[in-house]
Amino acid sequence: MRFLPIFAALALAACSSMPMLAQEAPAPEAAVEPAAEHPQMVAAANPHAVEAGLAVLNAGGSAVDAAIAVETVLSMVEPQSSGLGGGAFMTFYDGETGEITVYDGRETAPMSAAPDRFLGPDGEALGFINAATSGRAVGVPGLVAMLALAHEDHGRQEWAENFDPAIELAEAGFEVSPRMQGFLVAMQERGLPFATRPSTRAHYYLPDGSPLPVGHLLRNPDYADTLRAVAADWRNFYEGEIAEAIVEAVNGDALPGGMTLEDLSGYEAIRRDAICRAYRVWLVCGAPPPASGGVTVNELLALLEPYDMTATGPDTLEGWRRFIEASRLAYADRDAYVGDPAFANVPVAGLLDAGYLAERAALIDRETAIETALPGTPPGVDAPQPDATAEPGGTTHFVVADRWGNVVSMTATVESVFGNQRMVGGFLLNNQLTDFSFIAHDEAGNLVANAVAGGKRPRSSMSPTIVLDADGEFYLATGSPGGSSIIAYVAKSLVGMLDWGLTPAEAIALPNVVARGDIIRIEESFPADLAAGLADLGFVLDANRTENSGLHAVIVQPDGSLLGGADPRREGVVGE
Repeated sequence: MRFLPIFAALALAACSSMPMLAQEAPAPEAAVEPAAEHPQMVAAANPHAVEAGLAVLNAGGSAVDAAIAVETVLSMVEPQSSGLGGGAFMTFYDGETGEITVYDGRETAPMSAAPDRFLGPDGEALGFINAATSGRAVGVPGLVAMLALAHEDHGRQEWAENFDPAIELAEAGFEVSPRMQGFLVAMQERGLPFATRPSTRAHYYLPDGSPLPVGHLLRNPDYADTLRAVAADWRNFYEGEIAEAIVEAVNGDALPGGMTLEDLSGYEAIRRDAICRAYRVWLVCGAPPPASGGVTVNELLALLEPYDMTATGPDTLEGWRRFIEASRLAYADRDAYVGDPAFANVPVAGLLDAGYLAERAALIDRETAIETALPGTPPGVDAPQPDATAEPGGTTHFVVADRWGNVVSMTATVESVFGNQRMVGGFLLNNQLTDFSFIAHDEAGNLVANAVAGGKRPRSSMSPTIVLDADGEFYLATGSPGGSSIIAYVAKSLVGMLDWGLTPAEAIALPNVVARGDIIRIEESFPADLAAGLADLGFVLDANRTENSGLHAVIVQPDGSLLGGADPRREGVVGE
């Protein structure tokens, strides 16, 4: 449906989050040329990816076409974060109809997976590194199928053309960046399998075993061959030689993953309705479960809505105190309730219920820190459930806007840094199944919302967000990598732009504050006097941290132009 002006949309607490299985996608409608072109922009985590996206846009491609080019390049130049072997969520704004659609390319567990997947012979949970680098951690990749589904709906140039920039770069080579080189060093220093497994060692380390130096020209002909096969037909990723290589890699391990060719050939991306909720005079839309971003970011903002955040800006103790408490309460609910809606009762409507939100928001109206932030009991559930999910951050986010007014906000991931640390066909496999809870049952024997199951999608923190203005028109897009911290990063950028009137760059540069639980992580750039004030109020701080966000955002200016921002904590840029 087309979103009504926001004052009419106030009656909608949230858009439906029921999945629509993508078996027979409707044919794209004939292209309609606009009366006037909209400004184009790409904000992404690497200059090569931005150049690729702009090349596709300038050749007449849509935002989805450019997203394919951006992500296939990122898979090569930022392999520590995302790629063909992982998954993604895309939030898409249709410039012609005003509709917002979420494309779910989240990985799935093999059909053989059981709740005890990450338990050892003694019944205890496996250590995270052992689990994450084993075959048991690899989910059926969803990125390629998701891009194909989005392209079927919104592509304007041929599927194959969108792979040309990445193929050319894979053959010509690119210079190893300082960020990539730093991760190569870290893998070796920590003694991780990435530095010793034959496929990754041969590609990312010199013959003497030392990491590739900054500036080394890195080519990837195997990846170029993979891209040619996928460009010819996206199903070549899920059937034939590529699929066979994935299955062999996943099962050739001391802890095999049990993935089959049937698991791969049976994967389907899903179209979902966005979760949208009014925040002041805007409509904030994000990805529904199994992504937790849409509901949790919206709950966090809703908890701030009764308070005048504009009057308590980023330089005030009270502004940050409110943000922290809203974060703690929203995260507590998220951890207790969000999972794959095909397998668990996820009370989206209850979490965004006006009465429930009012009760939760009232907890913030105090002068000292909430001692322990506990989940509530929203309408639709009897009691919260425990959770034991470790969520490291190996992810990327980008935004694309095209001349037809379409906008893509997309977050993609291979989970941990370099994912499962196995390379197939020039790309890395994910360890996404460690996004499931390692503990499957609570003390009463009830299955937790994010427990492992065959065919299930693990809970995600990805939060690709699009905001509409009071007339239902596109206003801004934002998102970030960062594991479970994504929600805090994205909410900070939204409060910065919507409440505090900051530009995307200014909002992104604000110090990150992550309040999941009772220990508040404070980035090293956070003002010392405000940190001392928070401590005086009773908050337990883990201060002077390096918070590795990778926010990218685009906002519409009063004159209709676009203004973008890239996170200075990474290597991203904005291009137009």
